[in-house]
Amino acid sequence: MEQPVSRQMFFKYASPGILGQVGISCYILADTFFVSRGTGATGLAALNIALPLYNLMNGLGLMIGVGSATHFTICRAQNQQEDADRTFTHAVWLGLATGLLFLLLGILAADPLARMLGADAETFPLTSVYLRTLLCFGPFFILNNVLLAFVRNDGGPSRAMCGMILGSLSNVVMDYIFIFPLGMGMFGAALATGVSPIISMLILSGHLRSPSRGFHLLRTHFRLKLLPTLCTPGLPSLISELSSGIVLLLFNQVLLQLAGNIGVAAYGIVANLALVAVAIFTGLSTGIQPLVSHSSGIGEAASLRRLFRYGILTALTIATILFTVVFVFASPIAAAFNSEGDPLLAGYAITGLRIYFLGFWCAGFNIVSAAFFSASGRSAQGFAISLMRGVLVIPPVLLALTAFAGIGGVWATFPTVEAIVAILTLICAWRVFRRT
Repeated sequence: MEQPVSRQMFFKYASPGILGQVGISCYILADTFFVSRGTGATGLAALNIALPLYNLMNGLGLMIGVGSATHFTICRAQNQQEDADRTFTHAVWLGLATGLLFLLLGILAADPLARMLGADAETFPLTSVYLRTLLCFGPFFILNNVLLAFVRNDGGPSRAMCGMILGSLSNVVMDYIFIFPLGMGMFGAALATGVSPIISMLILSGHLRSPSRGFHLLRTHFRLKLLPTLCTPGLPSLISELSSGIVLLLFNQVLLQLAGNIGVAAYGIVANLALVAVAIFTGLSTGIQPLVSHSSGIGEAASLRRLFRYGILTALTIATILFTVVFVFASPIAAAFNSEGDPLLAGYAITGLRIYFLGFWCAGFNIVSAAFFSASGRSAQGFAISLMRGVLVIPPVLLALTAFAGIGGVWATFPTVEAIVAILTLICAWRVFRRT
């Protein structure tokens, strides 16, 4: 990567990142489709109630993986091989410890977690089963994200993409088998999702056998002081996932009051399609992260400007395609997840899809910008953008719009929040590039 960044190089890294993250997001999308077919609106609502814990787990995995891999790439660009190996070793230790915490939560606390997330008497049994099963696979979800990031940053974006896509395809196949022929219901959906990262890791293990790989496990003491350095570049990825989880949690609570479990089920359709959309922008961000980190490590300002421009133009193009497809096909999309043909569920979902997806022009700009700033050593700006869109702005906007427009206000919250944060992002971008 010593030559200046070209458009071809940009897409060489961006395309596998996008396709791979879409593959990961399809873990839950496949669950949504098959659960809606196998257990109806109640199962769909239960799945949506459980999803914030998946967002937290996936976000922590991305934080450790993307953050550590960013530091690894900078070390390699500066010919600091021992520091690069130490970074990988610490990432594995931290990922394993985090995954084991989720495993313990699944074994010991699935029931109270289901109640805390808002499950009522109708949805509690299915929510609890899904959480207990999914969280027991926590170590594999976290370590898969770590391996994906390091393989991608070590010149293997195509292998990383294959691992994510094959893991996702196996989830789709197992979802069908476990839910329908075997009749395993919600437990089968969670089991299929939990096995998928194991398939992905098996694909990625081929890179570990390569003699030319740039990272190795190192005999070294665990250094707590390294953790901020390793995790900080990945904070926007964590906050982005947390924002999805926080939106799910808050929206579920509001919709339960406004429309009951049917409203939550309708949001399940909207949220899971939105999960795929967010994954596309996350994939774009993580895909180009090695290029951004390398260019930053060698002080190549012109390449950084070019990468930012390519990233934003690509994000806006993707957002335009997404909105057009969702607006035109909102009715058949809603019908695919509405196995009982409930007209109220269909009405809520169609309106929600068309309003919610207006937000992805600004969301794509915000997600790509936050990740770009963090990967180029400007973690404060990346963290601020992610924190605003994921935590600080959502609650007041949601309460205000819901009081004014009811369920329509719920759907309008996402595009409104992203538009407000886009103003902050524009200011950050202007200040950063004014100095370079």
